[in-house]
Amino acid sequence: MASVKYKWPQNVPGEFYVDECCLDHHCCAEIAPDHFRRIDDGGHLYVYRQPSNPEERARCMAALDTCPMAAIGCDGVPPKLFSLSWWRRILR
Repeated sequence: MASVKYKWPQNVPGEFYVDECCLDHHCCAEIAPDHFRRIDDGGHLYVYRQPSNPEERARCMAALDTCPMAAIGCDGVPPKLFSLSWWRRILR
């Protein structure tokens, strides 16, 4: 599970972040390309834009869920996601 203590400094401030466990699998950028970018000299990804609506948050949560290294963190479940049926199924 991702840790705020080890998040990359390149992450923009906000609820989502990538930490030092990232091994550049690039899954997150495939799922949410508007939010995750690769830093070439470091060989890892980071959050360069936080989501601004429920659909973008859902994509970022999907990226978090599929990260093979569990390197993506979220400082809390965005309240609007609770209204999405697929998210309620995950929380059960």
